[in-house]
Amino acid sequence: MKMRKLGGQGLEVSAIGLGCMGMTIQYGVLNDKESIATIQHALDTGVCLLNTSDAYGNGENEELIGRAIKGRRDKAIITTKFGQIRGPSGAGVNGRPEYVVQACVASMKRLGVQHIDLFCQHRVDPDVPIEETVGAMKFLVEKGLVRYIGLSEAGPQTIRHAHATHPISCLETEYSLWSRDVEAEILPTCRELGIGFVAYAPLGRGFLSGAIRGIEDLIEGDRRREHPRFRRDNIAANIRKLAVLEDVARNMGITPAQASLAWLLTRDPGIVPIPGTKRRKYLDENAAAADIVMPNGQVARLNAAFLVGETAGERYPAGQLSRLGI
Repeated sequence: MKMRKLGGQGLEVSAIGLGCMGMTIQYGVLNDKESIATIQHALDTGVCLLNTSDAYGNGENEELIGRAIKGRRDKAIITTKFGQIRGPSGAGVNGRPEYVVQACVASMKRLGVQHIDLFCQHRVDPDVPIEETVGAMKFLVEKGLVRYIGLSEAGPQTIRHAHATHPISCLETEYSLWSRDVEAEILPTCRELGIGFVAYAPLGRGFLSGAIRGIEDLIEGDRRREHPRFRRDNIAANIRKLAVLEDVARNMGITPAQASLAWLLTRDPGIVPIPGTKRRKYLDENAAAADIVMPNGQVARLNAAFLVGETAGERYPAGQLSRLGI
């Protein structure tokens, strides 16, 4: 597996990581046994970046990873996130310094580790100055509990203020052929400051794999049913774009998922996609994309088919959209 640098502080990770959220949050049928086998297979094949959050299943995802990496900790680079709160009274964010420390200790316990490789704020708390939140993260680095720190779904000014407080190694934000908004301001800011970029949902939550042709392809209870882009009318509009991706993939002798990841890897050497899967066969398919060289002509075709802002439907339900890009 090829490696890529995340930020300028020395962190190197596999060029393609593994998003673990869907192993405990329902994106299709859950299977802990196969999920653990997939994580272990990832480590054995060089896919070392494992991405999780304390919000995924209220800590259950971290516990699952903890079981999977037991005896293999030296092979894993673990990213976990804090600050996105879900409870009986609804969802919110918490970036208070004292909470940052509490969340880190709790995550370490669930993961069964002595330190966290990359600790990220899941969503920015608009009620807490980013300098205070990052100040607490800096304290964790100084204490040896965290190696590197990052942000998720933060806006340009927040990124700048955070980076001035303590070096930010990466920004984790949605980026794919059908979510290219970051190209306007976010990616240029990261390049300017030397911050790496972790692209989550690089396969459009499965849509860019070509496996989802309609809402009926998602089982009852699948969270994607709540997302506007998976509404019947929006899927019908987006499938027209998918035809170009599938043609590019056929011409190159690869799968649509691999073409999507190969395109993303051409955008910047500091980008690391973290496609989510809980099956070993899809992990191998995704990982193989790191070795694919996409011709400029095919890149241009995809750029023209998936224009910025033209994907039908918002990428999140309205309530979640309000917490992005602060």
